[in-house]
Amino acid sequence: MNSPQRFLALDVLRGMTICFMIIVNTPGNGATSYPPLLHAHWNGFTPTDLVFPTFMFVVGNAMSFAMRKWEGLPNAQVNWKIFKRALIIFLLGYLMYWFPFVHWNEQHQLVGNPFSHTRVMGVLQRIALGYFIAALMIRYLKPTTVAQLSWYFLVIYWGILLLFGDYHDPYNMLTNAGTKLDLWLFGPTHMYHGEGVAFEPEGVLSTLPAIANVTFGYFAGRWVQERGRTYEGLAKLLLAGSLAVLLALCWDWFFPVNKKLWTGSFVLLTVGIDCLILGGLTYVIDFSQRRRGTYFFEVFGKNPLFIYLLSELGATLLWFIRIGPYDQPLHSWLFENIFAHAGMYFGSFLFAVSFMLFCWFIGYVLDKRRIYVRV
Repeated sequence: MNSPQRFLALDVLRGMTICFMIIVNTPGNGATSYPPLLHAHWNGFTPTDLVFPTFMFVVGNAMSFAMRKWEGLPNAQVNWKIFKRALIIFLLGYLMYWFPFVHWNEQHQLVGNPFSHTRVMGVLQRIALGYFIAALMIRYLKPTTVAQLSWYFLVIYWGILLLFGDYHDPYNMLTNAGTKLDLWLFGPTHMYHGEGVAFEPEGVLSTLPAIANVTFGYFAGRWVQERGRTYEGLAKLLLAGSLAVLLALCWDWFFPVNKKLWTGSFVLLTVGIDCLILGGLTYVIDFSQRRRGTYFFEVFGKNPLFIYLLSELGATLLWFIRIGPYDQPLHSWLFENIFAHAGMYFGSFLFAVSFMLFCWFIGYVLDKRRIYVRV
């Protein structure tokens, strides 16, 4: 068995999440990615849609260890730790979208990226806010109160969308209550434009239900620590995951599973699947003692934030760096001259896997040198 201080299944789940996140975020050619590696266009669910909520879930897992270490500390010290970590993660996310702070104009000259067009919200920003609110709830409220509030967040968010969104279509991309709030707070130039319009999939309002992914992840992590190594505990974890999936599928009839709106049914579905995966990993690793290959994912799990930032900044640089007489982005050149020979779809997948392995190698070097970047 593992040391009581470490739970390999949780480390592997965190590493698997980072690994898959890099693969889906860095295809060689987005137009020829395999369907499971694409997000659902709107309502619906693909394996790729599981990545980000699982990131939130494993943040909660990690919190179940951190909170125990902080039990004897004064509130002021803990508050500062929580605030500082959330602020740093938020700022890293903001700067990541601003990076490399310059771009090429039509005359092939470098010009600065204006502050007026920087994206305010995003992946790390949502993680920061979810962590901050969930950590304060867990620190100061009873576990039953935290669980109840998490459920209330899902229902309250549903009600807000129905009351303040478009009457005829409250879940529309442009007229839902969350988009209205983001436009009012930030304006269109500070929002995501990947859909071709100003729409923020990591907006302020949809962060409310995302908090539940963190708190449910915390409860799952605590459960695994306390009872995860008994067959009864494992069975209950799997049962909880199955019930969450069932509830999500029932709720989907009224409140569709939608990652970009982060609906309540989406939260339950992803938390349920995460519990099932965690239960499966616990059985394989702790009960069956099959640990071959787990180190590969541990490397990602030991430096998750650093490797994620490395992958995002590295991918940005591949598009930024221009080579050849036609100033072609290095990313496109590599795909067309190396990976595309394997086929447009398989080549795109190979590009993503190769980039993921590059990030893994950096993480491997850091692990061998016992360098762990903590926030």
